Amino acid sequence: MPRFVRGAAGFGAAAGACVALLAAGCGREPVSAADPSILAEVRQIRAIDNHAHPVRPVLNGPADREFDALPVENLEPSSDPPVFRPDAPAVVEADRALYGSAANKQAVMREKGNAYPAWVLDQIGVETTIANRVAMGAGIGPPRFRWVPYADALLFPLDNSALAARNPDRKAFFALEDALRERYWKDAGVEGLPPTLSEYLTRVVTATLERQKRGGAIAEKFEAAYLRSLEFDAVDRAAAERVYSRYARQGGPPPEAEYKQLQDFLFRYIAAECGRLGMAVHIHCDAGAGSYFDIAGANPLLLESVLEDRSLRQTRFVMLHGGWPFTREITALLERPNAYLDFSMQDLARTPAALARDLREWLEWAPEKVMFGTDGYPYSDQLGWEESAWIAARNGREALAIALTGMVRDGEITRERASELARMVLRENARKLYRL
Repeated sequence: MPRFVRGAAGFGAAAGACVALLAAGCGREPVSAADPSILAEVRQIRAIDNHAHPVRPVLNGPADREFDALPVENLEPSSDPPVFRPDAPAVVEADRALYGSAANKQAVMREKGNAYPAWVLDQIGVETTIANRVAMGAGIGPPRFRWVPYADALLFPLDNSALAARNPDRKAFFALEDALRERYWKDAGVEGLPPTLSEYLTRVVTATLERQKRGGAIAEKFEAAYLRSLEFDAVDRAAAERVYSRYARQGGPPPEAEYKQLQDFLFRYIAAECGRLGMAVHIHCDAGAGSYFDIAGANPLLLESVLEDRSLRQTRFVMLHGGWPFTREITALLERPNAYLDFSMQDLARTPAALARDLREWLEWAPEKVMFGTDGYPYSDQLGWEESAWIAARNGREALAIALTGMVRDGEITRERASELARMVLRENARKLYRL
């Protein structure tokens, strides 16, 4: 899920000057900060991208809209980092590397057809992409693409009008979630809200998760931070049943505090079912798109009670985007045996030098829990999922090489261990996590 909005306002003249200087390395350490041999090795490793939103190649007909449950291009503007602004040098560089120039992009898509998404992966050195999508489609399927669908719509079975009234962004988001909820109900053969929580859990929630598992899903994705806080408390089933039964019967929006009890119960139920089915749980942990996003509500420390829940220890939780700006807080959570993170999006929006500092700390703390990701996404007509994935893959590899170089130079690890860690971060940790 992206953090920023198409067509957003800039930071002003000073930031504009920085954009103009990016090609000369504004705010960025040179590549020489990484040992050349380590950087060369890192660039050769075929990676597993833990998080991206690939788009089906559509040259005629309706555009693909299933790359995200909550696309953000229609939100109110917010200030964009340089890479998301028009004519960003990194985007021009990505187009040159991929197509020769942006003008050739459509021709390459026509030439490759349904093989185009896999061709993009070849250009960025990625063997497999973990694809966050509502549904897969032509050109996006195993073995190069593995599916992660969305579970948020299952958290909100009641009248969401009061939640949607919170701000314009949530009004847009809950309209989308309500539509996806209807789709899930239809796929489950359910007409309308089941009268009891037990029926809802059996006929809708578990049925949906099992159907998605059969369809190839290896994890479920929560974008909940766009809709509410990540604080999912332990709630007694009887309390959740009372809320569900009352408002399923009488209708209308529940008070927010009562509705939260039901959502909290459903989140942990879904997480437990994912553990039973052998699927991981992906959670957006990052400052998000739009000018109303509740950044404090996305603090990964809010997940502490979930990670400490003994009934959920068989469920593997992946905190996406490295928790930015809470990168120190997320480090401590890696002590939990079922907690993992990736640094998708950070390698797109931040410089390699800045990311390398956090990456080094994670590698010093729990190297087997850290995974590479791009968050390749169609942010705009100019910055598509292809360009954003290319930029993130380049920057992420450079950041990893810088972090490993520092650890070798400071005597923390050997050169041989640096090679091992590079493969772990870029592919082996994900391969083991998802049993690929």
